[in-house]
Amino acid sequence: MSTMIAPVVDRAWWDRHGADADVAQGDVRWYLDGRSGRAAYETGHIPGAVFVDLERWLSGEGGPSVGRHPLPDPETFADGMARSGIGDDTIVVAYDDAGGVIAARLVWMLRATGHEAALLDGGLTAYRGPLERGPGPADLHRAAFTAARPWPAGKLAGPADAADRGNVVIDARDRDRYRGAHDPVDPRPGHIPGASNLPCRENLAADGTFLPADELRHRFEEAGVVAGTAVISYCGSGVTACHNLLALELAGFAPGRLYPGSWSQYSHIADVDVATGSSPG
Repeated sequence: MSTMIAPVVDRAWWDRHGADADVAQGDVRWYLDGRSGRAAYETGHIPGAVFVDLERWLSGEGGPSVGRHPLPDPETFADGMARSGIGDDTIVVAYDDAGGVIAARLVWMLRATGHEAALLDGGLTAYRGPLERGPGPADLHRAAFTAARPWPAGKLAGPADAADRGNVVIDARDRDRYRGAHDPVDPRPGHIPGASNLPCRENLAADGTFLPADELRHRFEEAGVVAGTAVISYCGSGVTACHNLLALELAGFAPGRLYPGSWSQYSHIADVDVATGSSPG
């Protein structure tokens, strides 16, 4: 299946297509501070949306050698999608309550494997109707979802790629963690030498929707992205980096590559250099 839908859809698109039989809504809330995404979902979600568990279906077993949220086995991902009622021909619109910075992981994984998926611009706040409470759809049927074997190598990068100055590398973490001023979860503070800081939350306007495409394009151009550039995106653990990859497409650039291990892998590698401060270094 070729991916035709834009990486982000707005409320007008949702109003036209949200109730279509081939459209599924995925709620992908997850919190770094340990709060339960499932509990947030049950407190209130878009009617008919299914909860997609980041830890269970969108990442594998973490560790220092692979990072906190490595990509899961393709079979695990396929099983999670099938259990969520998402099939090969389903159009998935994903959201969270953080401007899409978590839900982008699901959207990127689906698009990377040739499935139709997009973020709902503005996330949960963009939905104007009453929310549904409770555990979600009770009559969900398992769908037919084909696993990718293996993950598309051309869409992924590793530590050596991220350290290669021939690539434009962008870091989606907040500015304090990039500078090395504060890192609550990883063993070494700082960033990959040569990487530019493009905090993913700065892709968003004050209302939580994406900036206009020309403003996004300017952000990437300031980081050295031009037509034909090889772009690699990373963050703390390969989740919010996906937000920058979707923004990259929204800005009109070709798709970049995800470094799944991200800083949670790179910072454990003993013999690599680490940069600190506000410049790429």
